[in-house]
Amino acid sequence: MGGALFALVLVLAALSSGCAQPPLPEDHFYRLIVDKPQTARGAPLLKGALEVERFAADGLVASRPIVYSRAGSPREVLEYHYHFWTEPPTRMLGDQLVEYLRAAGVAETVVTPEIRVQADYEIAAKIKRLEMIVGTPPRAAVELELGLRKTASDKLLFLGVYGVESPTRSDTVAAAVEAINKVLGQIYARFVADISNIPGI
Repeated sequence: MGGALFALVLVLAALSSGCAQPPLPEDHFYRLIVDKPQTARGAPLLKGALEVERFAADGLVASRPIVYSRAGSPREVLEYHYHFWTEPPTRMLGDQLVEYLRAAGVAETVVTPEIRVQADYEIAAKIKRLEMIVGTPPRAAVELELGLRKTASDKLLFLGVYGVESPTRSDTVAAAVEAINKVLGQIYARFVADISNIPGI
């Protein structure tokens, strides 16, 4: 009787271990920190206050899960279940642009909409693409639409679309985030250079 009971215990233990679920992956969170420009303007390009409006984005691009596509299927976009931005991209990219423009000395004052001042100029932006590309080689892709408007005349002074793909050092999400940070710095630098060449601004 004791042997039968012992055998039953062993069978139940085996069944129990076979039904045990593996631990779920941990959530990972990533922030964007764009490198500041190495030099600032001697005098502000824009007189008065420049407001950076909250970035716009559609669909998956606006959400916190990291978005990716596969090199062989560029029309299919997916999102990771355990890799997230610390904040929505629409907020993070805007905040980083504010910091970049302040460091570059583009305007006398650079503010966000929350400050609630009467701005002399406004920047509107849309995130068209912000993703990791899984493939060989792995890459990161960013595409932004950036526009500068003068509020007094409601005149659009500049509108540009900047799309950049950059290889990553590995096929990990962390490497893709690192590449996205660098790409954003390049796009912001190009935008500043472009608006600096607007005649009679």
